[in-house]
Formats: sequence, structure tokens, C-alpha cells
Amino acid sequence: MANQQIQRIKSISEYHRLRGLHQPEHPLISLVDYATMKNSPDNNTISWVYDFYFIALKKNMKAKFKYGQQDYDFDEGAMFFIAPGQVFRIEVIQDAPDKSGWMLLIHPDFLWNFTLATTIKKYEYFSYSVHEALFLSEKEEAIVSGVIQNIQQEYQANIDTFSQQIIISQIEVLLSYSQRFYHRQFITRRIANHKVLNQLEALLDQHFNSNAMVKGLPAVQYIAGQLNLSPDYLSTLLKVTTGLNTQQHIHEKLIEKAKEKLAGTVMSVSEIAYELGFEHSQSFSKLFKSKTNLSPKEFRQSLS
Repeated sequence: MANQQIQRIKSISEYHRLRGLHQPEHPLISLVDYATMKNSPDNNTISWVYDFYFIALKKNMKAKFKYGQQDYDFDEGAMFFIAPGQVFRIEVIQDAPDKSGWMLLIHPDFLWNFTLATTIKKYEYFSYSVHEALFLSEKEEAIVSGVIQNIQQEYQANIDTFSQQIIISQIEVLLSYSQRFYHRQFITRRIANHKVLNQLEALLDQHFNSNAMVKGLPAVQYIAGQLNLSPDYLSTLLKVTTGLNTQQHIHEKLIEKAKEKLAGTVMSVSEIAYELGFEHSQSFSKLFKSKTNLSPKEFRQSLS
């Protein structure tokens, strides 16, 4: 395979030139009909970085997104969200004649002096890995398409003093619906979620039963990486499915192992704390009590 290269696109106008599109009607925002785009396998080795937000819905896209060793198939209609500075790669299989969808490009400067400039960061899916796209039902797709039509109508009208505010309001509606649909996806894809839970349980068991424990508790970033998920996505999935985020799952497993050692061995609290990755037994005791309302010694005494 040829060496991969990273290409940065700094402006929406530059993106239009690169893809052979007409210049955008506004330099800081653009809405592109995906059916008009031409895709080529010649760019399969290029990793892209945009300096603007990129929201898209693509259907019948004969291509795969690459994230680590993960492939994401876009034969179904799915939305995905890319924030400025994120790296992604597309491997085109063929340029499908029946592809459809849209792409909304928003430069951060377009949001300047509006609350969305800061609140857009609260939408977790902008930090998701690209294979964690949003599947839409027909009803959901119709809702999203309606919002996009509103943006398109305002975008193609004569720009006046109200245009930017109206477009930004519609973008906020789009993001809010996307947030709702993502949470629906967490709930409806229970089989996939339970698979992740089983993998998490096995990963934590492996860590707590190995010599790695003396190096400390596993970091959320490490756990997420082992599961090929972003930290935010994993925590949200776990929170929706179990009510606990990733850090809380790590602590629950820690307390479980601590109870096993307190009940089944004659090790001192300090020895147990060290085996579980704590430099200071006081830190271990404080965490244990916060989770059980008992100190390690009190827990051990309660068993006799």
C-alpha cells in the first residue's frame, strides 16, 4: 500500500475547489448535494483534516470509513459528524450512481458571537470516532431532511441581517434532533451494547487479575481504545445502558476485587491497596468507604 498522507483543508472555498464544485454562496457555510459529488479511489490513501465542522447524511455510498482497524459500511443511510482538526480517511470502492444525501459545512467563524460557538462543544458526537455514525429510521430521516430544507431555503435566499441567526437556529435544531436520535440508537441497539459490556467486563477482569494492577487503575482512554471506541462514546453508551459511566464501572470492578481480597485472604489493607494499584492505602480506604459506606477494616469485621 502506498504511504498515507494527510491533507488539511483550511476553508470551505478550498474544499469546493478541490472537489470541483462551484464557489460557495457564503464563504463560511455551505450545503452540498452529495449526489453531485464525484468520488475517486485515487484518494484512498489520503487522510483528511478539515478546519470546519462537517455534518453529512450519505446513502448508497460505495465506500468505507477507516478508523484504526475498523471498517464502517455506508450502504445504509447514516449521519456522521466531524469537528475541526479531526483526522479521517475514506476508501472509495466505486462511485455509485444512485448515491444521495447532503453535506453541511460550517466554519467556526460563522458561529462567532452566537451561543452555538461554545455550546456546539457539548454535542458529544463531534468527538466520536467516525465508525460510530448515526443510523436513521425513515421517520427520523424525514425530520432531519426537513431541517436541512429550511437551511437550504435560507442559504439560497438573498442574505440579509436575519439570515445568519435563522440558519444558526436551524443548525441548533438539527444538532438537538441528532442528540435525541443518538440516544435512541444507544437504547435500540441493545445487542451491540451488551456485546460492548461483555468486552468491558472481560477487559477489566484481565486487568485486575494481572500484574498490571500494580501500575494503577486503567485509564478511561486506555479502556476506550481497547474497545475501539472514543472515551465520550463509551461513557455515553454505558451511562444510557447501565446508569454508570466508564470511570464508575472501573471503580465498581475495583470494589468487587477489593471485597474478594478482604473476605478471602489475610492480607493487610495496605497490601491489598498496593495490589490494586494504590500508592497510599489512605486513598484506597477513602474510595472504598465512598462506595460501600464502610472502611475496608469495617467491611472485613462485618463478615465475622
